[in-house]
Amino acid sequence: MPELPEAETIVRGLRATVVGRTIRSVRVVHEDVLRVTPRRFAADARGRTVEGVDRRGKNVLLRLDGGGVLAVNLGMTGRLLPFPEPPRGRSRPTHPAVVLHFQGGGVLVFDDQRRFGTVEVLGAEAWAQRDARMGPEPLEPTLTPRRFHGALGRSRSPIRSWLLDQRRIAGVGNIYAVEALHLAGIHPLRPAAGLSAAEAATLLRTLRTVLRDAIRHGGTTIRDYRNADGEEGRYARRLHAYGREGKPCSGCGAPIRRLVLSARSAYHCPACQTMPEEG
Repeated sequence: MPELPEAETIVRGLRATVVGRTIRSVRVVHEDVLRVTPRRFAADARGRTVEGVDRRGKNVLLRLDGGGVLAVNLGMTGRLLPFPEPPRGRSRPTHPAVVLHFQGGGVLVFDDQRRFGTVEVLGAEAWAQRDARMGPEPLEPTLTPRRFHGALGRSRSPIRSWLLDQRRIAGVGNIYAVEALHLAGIHPLRPAAGLSAAEAATLLRTLRTVLRDAIRHGGTTIRDYRNADGEEGRYARRLHAYGREGKPCSGCGAPIRRLVLSARSAYHCPACQTMPEEG
């Protein structure tokens, strides 16, 4: 599932192609990615000019004139692909769900094979309410180690689950939570409230290191993710723990183990990431 680095990579790629463009028309291929009727969505989007492209958590935001945003949640397999003209033949996306046609030519295609993503136009007030329900951005300097530790201290959830809760911290998914915990030497099952101030500071630092490194490498492609140019992310080859069950830990050489937490796989080194009673 695309996470913060993938969304950020897409945002940076789109800025050069869609900012300043006006939406001439909308074609909805699969209306199940919308939260309103296709007619209402088209009416809300048509004639609006894209003034900027930003990210909030895992969401890609096209800032529209007159206020508000066209918000895209990529779901599990969503892609945003710009084309200078409507694609044909082999270049045509395989699973288009929504197509935005711009004045003067060019299109932006939301392509989503499994269609767990969403596309919607939100007014300024509606977006502000949505934004307020999300936690702080992990890369923002306002999220200090002290603030991070304080937030952890209010929850008994396993730390891996805490990191995935978008109400607590925005944009972190399973891949980067697993990687940050591995580099910090913290077991995924540790209760969030059990981390010391020093451990919380280390985790925040490793989380930021992992996210920034993943952004530099264009995100992580495990299967479906592609950036705005249709290219795969290159961070998969730099993973230390995620998806590496049975392979040696990069720190000590012990085999990486997999456990299932809230129906999702988590990976850890049994030697470097011990539970307190084990150490």
